[in-house]
Amino acid sequence: MALNRRREAGALPLPLPKSPVTAKTDGAGSMAALVPAFSTRLVRWQKSHGRHSLPWQNTRDPYRVWLSEIMLQQTQVATVLDYYTRFLQRFPAVADLAAADGDEVLGLWSGLGYYSRARNLHRCAQDVVRLHGGQFPRTAALLQTLPGIGPSTAAAIASFCFSERVAILDGNVKRVLTRVIAFTGDLASSAQERALWGMATELLPRRKLGEDMPRYTQGIMDLGATICTTRQPACLLCPVHGLCLGLASGTPENFPVKTRKLKRSALALSLLWAERADGAIWLERRPTTGIWGGLYCFPVFTSEEELLAALPVALGNRLLAVPPFVHVLTHKDLRLSPMRLGLSAREARAGGLPGDGAWFAREAWAGLGLPAPVRKLLEQGGPA
Repeated sequence: MALNRRREAGALPLPLPKSPVTAKTDGAGSMAALVPAFSTRLVRWQKSHGRHSLPWQNTRDPYRVWLSEIMLQQTQVATVLDYYTRFLQRFPAVADLAAADGDEVLGLWSGLGYYSRARNLHRCAQDVVRLHGGQFPRTAALLQTLPGIGPSTAAAIASFCFSERVAILDGNVKRVLTRVIAFTGDLASSAQERALWGMATELLPRRKLGEDMPRYTQGIMDLGATICTTRQPACLLCPVHGLCLGLASGTPENFPVKTRKLKRSALALSLLWAERADGAIWLERRPTTGIWGGLYCFPVFTSEEELLAALPVALGNRLLAVPPFVHVLTHKDLRLSPMRLGLSAREARAGGLPGDGAWFAREAWAGLGLPAPVRKLLEQGGPA
C-alpha cells in the first residue's frame, strides 16, 4: 500500500509494460496505477497551466469546436487563427455556412491547404442542416457519419461540447500517451494504434464528466503542444512526470514508434499566366482530386514543352519566363515555373488559350478559391 501511494505521488517510476499489445493485461498493474492518477493530475494542471486564450476554447458550441478541429488538422495554431476569425465573421452559424456558395468557401480557405477539408466542411454543414435540423449530433458515433469527421475529431467535439467519455488520438496525444505508458508498438500498424486507443480510453476521467471531460481533453492537447514536445520535452514541468514510463526509461524522445514515414517528393509544374490588357486573368477550375483540387488556377502543365504545345505558335513565341520557385507542401515540394503571356482585348476574344477556362477581373480574385502560390503571384506580381 505504501509503495502504491508513493507511485501515485510520483516518487517512484512505474514498471515497464512487457509489450504494447499485452500492456492492457500483462501490464494491468501499471495501467491500474495510472488510473485515476493520470486524469486527476492532468485536469488539475489544465486549470492552472493549460491554454485558455485560444478563440475556440471556453465554448461548448459544437459549430465553433468543429470548425477549429477541421482547420487544425495538419495545420499549426498560429496559421489557423486568422482563418478561423474570418470564417466566423462570414459564417457565424452552421446554417450560414451550409447556405454559402462552394466557391466562396474555397475562397476563404485559400492558402490553408488540404482543400478537401474545405469541400467536406461545406458538405458537413449542409448535412447538419438537412439531416439533423441544424444541430450537431451529440455522440462521437453519430458525428462520424458526417463528411470529413473522423474518429478523433468526432471524439473531440463530443468530449468538449457534450462531455462524452471518449478518447481523442491526434498526433500530440499519441506522443503524450506513448511516452506515459512506454508504448513500444509501431503506430504504422493499425492494430497497434487500436491498442493505444483502448489504453487511452482507460485513462479517461470516470467522475464529474460534465466538467472534467472537456478539461481533460484540452489538457492532453495542451500537454503535447507545450511540454511533451517532439524534441527536448520539458519533463520537469510535466504534471505527470512521476507517472511517465517513457521518462523512467531514460529516453522519452524514442516514443512514439512509427517506422513507416512518408517520403518527401518533388513535382515540377509549368503554369500559364495569361493576362488581358485590362488586368483580367485566365483561370480554369482544377479537378476535385489531386493538387489544388476544386480551386481556380492558371492552366497547369507537366513541362514547358507541354505548355508550348497547347498554344498557337504565335502566342508561344511571346511567352515571358517568370523566375521559377518552390512551394512547399507537407510531403511534397512543388517546383513551379510560371510563363507569362499578355494579350490584347482582341486577342483574348479570338481564343486559343488551353483548357476550359474563363477570364476573371481583378475585383473577382478575392472571392475565388485560389492556390496560395497563385494568389501570391497575382498580389505581388512575381514569385511567391
